Amino acid sequence: MLTTPLLLALLAGCQAAPTNEATAADAAVSPETEAGGPQANGDAAETAEPEATPEDFATWLAAFRRDARAQGIDEATLDRALDDVRYRPRVIELDRSQPEFVRPIWQYLDTAVSATRIDTGQERLAAHRDTARRMEQRFGVPPEIIVAIWGIESNYGSNFGNFSTLEALATLAFDGRRRDFARAELLAALRILEAGDISPERMVGSWAGAMGHTQFIPSSFEAYAVDGDDDGRRDIWGSISDVMASTANYLARAGWQPGRPWGVEVALTDDFDYSQAELETRRASKVWAERGVRALAGEALPDFESASVIVPAGARGPAFLVGNNFRAILRYNNATSYALAVGSLANEIAGRAGIQGDWPRDQQPLMRRQVRELQRLLNERGFDVGQPDGIMGPNTRRGLRAYQRAIGETPDGFATLRLLERLQG
Repeated sequence: MLTTPLLLALLAGCQAAPTNEATAADAAVSPETEAGGPQANGDAAETAEPEATPEDFATWLAAFRRDARAQGIDEATLDRALDDVRYRPRVIELDRSQPEFVRPIWQYLDTAVSATRIDTGQERLAAHRDTARRMEQRFGVPPEIIVAIWGIESNYGSNFGNFSTLEALATLAFDGRRRDFARAELLAALRILEAGDISPERMVGSWAGAMGHTQFIPSSFEAYAVDGDDDGRRDIWGSISDVMASTANYLARAGWQPGRPWGVEVALTDDFDYSQAELETRRASKVWAERGVRALAGEALPDFESASVIVPAGARGPAFLVGNNFRAILRYNNATSYALAVGSLANEIAGRAGIQGDWPRDQQPLMRRQVRELQRLLNERGFDVGQPDGIMGPNTRRGLRAYQRAIGETPDGFATLRLLERLQG
């Protein structure tokens, strides 16, 4: 399973939950720790908790069934869905053992936008072009974007997980770190079954409860899934028409603007003010052009009314001007690396150029504990970044830029091991 993606609502602990859920705790998850990102607090795995017993789970499940019945789920659905549900210790292991190491964005993109994935994406688009074009006409989302999300979320359906969604969510609702969230998703899953969209046996996906080819959590399925082939069911497990329609509908509802690109790679001036390189800073393309931002390929900048410049790896890495459609992709998974992967993969599937700039591959990424140490030291030196939490968010980048200015370096807010060592020294 290949997203992230989801900076995870279920994985992000106390952080804000994105609308869609990421899929896996494997090597392909997004490397970021932004709000909504997939990395959980590394301290979670250090807390020993009593081991759950089958009897405890059975008692909890019986109480949940009573509550579900009181909320209108019929008895036949409860029998079909829950009679054979078992507690899955592996789900809890994955929930409590999120990695401390955060991969740099270039390593994530190497996997997410590999030559194999590009080739397979082009093959999948050719095979389903008519369907994808119908969805573009209906929802305004280009075929290559739909296929790119399909590729990153589940490697085009080859790996969307084999956990029973019911067992995964029941286990997390009983014993996970975000029990109320998982409980609500389990109720949503029961409503999906009651509506007849899928059978309990076919409702499978990731350990975190994300389902099907493009990894919807049950509440997202309820809100955005579409019957694309008009057979009366919304089947994101077996119907590519439903998969594409649901994915396109999600992006359309997230604010996708037809006929506009997600963004463009750009070149910045030597004196560019990197404090402006934040998604929260939005200006019209013509304003950015007046400040020396130009498209890398030399063409005019896309005509964005509200665009941001981002530099995911600092001044030494590629820069991008991104618009509203980039933010729509972020609604699917709130990590810049994920949205860049979707946009770049879509470009390459459509035969356009991928990312041209070089990444600073000689830089050693910081682990979460090192980011916390960086934050602590910045606070000690008067560069306020707030409570150390191991997350490189806007406040930490702002404080780091101030420190970089103070020591005469380019203030791009990109944290490196060298900067941490200088602070420690």
